[in-house]
Amino acid sequence: MINQLLEHAPLAQFSVQNDCLQIGGMALTRLVDRVGTTPFYAYDRKKITERVELLRQNLPPEILLHYAIKANPMPAVVQHLASLVDGMDVASAGEMRVALDTILTSEKISFAGPGKKVHELRSAIAAGVVLNIESPQEMESIAQQGVDLGIAPKVAIRINPDFELKSSGIKMSGGSKPFGIDAECVPDVLKRLDLLDLDFVGFHIFSGSQNLNAAAIQEAHEKIVMLAIQLAEYATSPVKLLNIGGGFGVPYFPGDQPLDIAAIGVNLQRLIKRIKQQLPETAVALELGRYLVAEAGIYVCRVLERKVSRGQVFLVTDGGLHHHLAASGNLGQVIRKNYPVVIGNKVQGTAREIVSVVGPLCTPLDKLADQMVMARASVNDLVVVLQSGAYGLTASPTAFLDHPPPIEVLV
Repeated sequence: MINQLLEHAPLAQFSVQNDCLQIGGMALTRLVDRVGTTPFYAYDRKKITERVELLRQNLPPEILLHYAIKANPMPAVVQHLASLVDGMDVASAGEMRVALDTILTSEKISFAGPGKKVHELRSAIAAGVVLNIESPQEMESIAQQGVDLGIAPKVAIRINPDFELKSSGIKMSGGSKPFGIDAECVPDVLKRLDLLDLDFVGFHIFSGSQNLNAAAIQEAHEKIVMLAIQLAEYATSPVKLLNIGGGFGVPYFPGDQPLDIAAIGVNLQRLIKRIKQQLPETAVALELGRYLVAEAGIYVCRVLERKVSRGQVFLVTDGGLHHHLAASGNLGQVIRKNYPVVIGNKVQGTAREIVSVVGPLCTPLDKLADQMVMARASVNDLVVVLQSGAYGLTASPTAFLDHPPPIEVLV
C-alpha cells in the first residue's frame, strides 16, 4: 500500500520528533496541553516570517508587500505581519479596525470590495485609509461623504481588466464581474474624479487567486503593467501606487507543485524597469494573503470514536466542516479532494489503515478526510489538517448546529 503522506509535500514543512508533529518549536501534544481543549487552529509565527523573507529574497527590492487580511484576520497574526510587510488590504470595517490597531499608518491600509456601506466609507475616510473605488456610484458616494466630513478621501480605482489570470483557482477579472470598474470605462471615471474633491492614489488590478502556474502569473503581470501605463495617460495627477494583486497559490493536493517564486521575481525585475521609465513616481505593491499564511497553520481535532460500518473505518472527531469548510470540500465539490491530513501524535505510525475522518454534524458532507491512508488511530489521538493557515475558521459556517467555535493560537 502506497503511503499517501509521501504524496502530500506539505508535511515536509513541519518537523516530526518521536512520531509527533512539531509546531512553533514544541510537540503537538504539549501544545494541546497548553491550549487545554480541542479543536483549535495553531499558526506558526516563524513560518510566516520565513515566507515573507523568501519573498524579499526573490522579488525586486522595490516591490511593496501587502497582506490581504481576509486570508486570516486573527489579530495576533495581523499584528505579527504588520512588522514584516509594507501595507495591508481589508474588505470590511471589522478588518479595517484590526489593521488600524497595528503599527502601520492609515495610508498604508487600503479598503476594497463591492457594496461598502456609508458608515464604512465614513470610517475609512476619517481614518485616512485608501478606498479602492469599485464603481462610479461608489466614487460619488465617497466624494459626498468626504464633503460632509470636510476631508478629501484617499482613493484608488480598482480596475476590472479584459483579461483573466489563467490557471487560477478563483478568477477575479475578465468579462462581467462585480469587482472593480471595467477597464474601458476608466478614462471617463478619471475625468469625473478630477472634478471631485478626491485624493487620487493609483490603480488596483487584481485578476485571480490560488495560482501555481508561474508562467500564467508572469503573463498577467505583463498585461497589468501595460494596462496601468495606458490608463495613467488619462490621469491628471501621478499614479503613486499600482497594486498588481496577488494570486500566488500554495499546494494543497497530491501532485500540486510549489510556485516558482524566483521566476516571478526575475520577470517583475524587468517590469519594474519599464515602470520606472514610464511611471517614475509609481510604487508597485503585491497583495498576498493565502501565500503568506496558509502553510503556517494547522487545524487540530480529537478522535472521539472509531466506528466501523460495513468494513469501512470512520474516525469520528470533535471538529468538522463547521470549523474548516475548505477541508471538507466546501459543501460539496463536484470532485472532492483531500487536504493533507495526518494523525498528529502518530505521524508515521507503523500500523496504517485506510480511514475516513468525519465530524459531529448531522450531514454526510461533514468529512475532513475520505478514504485516506494514515496511522491507525485510537480514541483521543489527534487529527491534524495541514495547509490550514488561510481561509479556515472565518470562511466556515461556525453557527451550523451551534457547536462551540475552535480556539486560535499563534505560537
